[in-house]
Amino acid sequence: MAGATVMRSFDGADLGDAPLIRVRGLVNRFGEQVVHDGVDLDVRRGEILGVVGGSGSGKSVLMRSILGLRRPNAGRIDVLGMDAMSADPAVRRHIERNSGVLFQDGALFSSLTVGENVQVPLKEYYPELPESLRYELALLKIKLAGLPADAIDKLPSQLSGGMRKRAALARALALDPPLLFLDEPTAGLDPIGAAAFDQLILTLRRALGLTVFLITHDLDTLYAICDRVAVLADRKVLATAPVAELETLDHPWVQEYFNGPRARAAQATAEGND
Repeated sequence: MAGATVMRSFDGADLGDAPLIRVRGLVNRFGEQVVHDGVDLDVRRGEILGVVGGSGSGKSVLMRSILGLRRPNAGRIDVLGMDAMSADPAVRRHIERNSGVLFQDGALFSSLTVGENVQVPLKEYYPELPESLRYELALLKIKLAGLPADAIDKLPSQLSGGMRKRAALARALALDPPLLFLDEPTAGLDPIGAAAFDQLILTLRRALGLTVFLITHDLDTLYAICDRVAVLADRKVLATAPVAELETLDHPWVQEYFNGPRARAAQATAEGND
């Protein structure tokens, strides 16, 4: 897991072993539809936390709430020891600066090259950097994401689906954030590409000391790289535990999800790779 880097809040206080993300009593409604009704969740420093749930369980809504992209109807969210719902622009900017995000579709700017996409956050937060240095930093992140150096001058349309995912990951890592949010990162990838992406996330977690919030439907990913998994069901976090513990949970959706034939195949693959 993550190493000895001291994690500090906006005011410089050492966070110690406190959760980097802490959600309490979260409520999200869309009109009469209640998506979350009292969600509690901790994301520990240095872990890869998987988040699963059925369609409509609010996985992406939860992530967007944590990121400040949606204001919840009630509850509290602390990120890096700060109130993520604060109206203070400096606090919001600090959380954003320390959070890298890979959205499900990558969300790359189609008219910009890969290198220019990766440089977008660098330009926003470090406008004083010389253009040559921004280019070198972008190239470093592109290589870190497992892309060849010549990808830097290509447009997203010139890349395969797997390469676009890696380009979006390079942009998410541009500012060296301690927190990485991944929304269905292996969706649309073939099994070999998905497994390679999983291993890349593991490598980056070890090398960079990342804490990863990972939304996925991919059972192989859950078994291969997640330290714990949070199950969203019945408008709450039903449980947060290693997969082996969740398999014994007495809940219809959990039993179907973790003990079905696809789950058994994923478990067998993970055990074979140990």
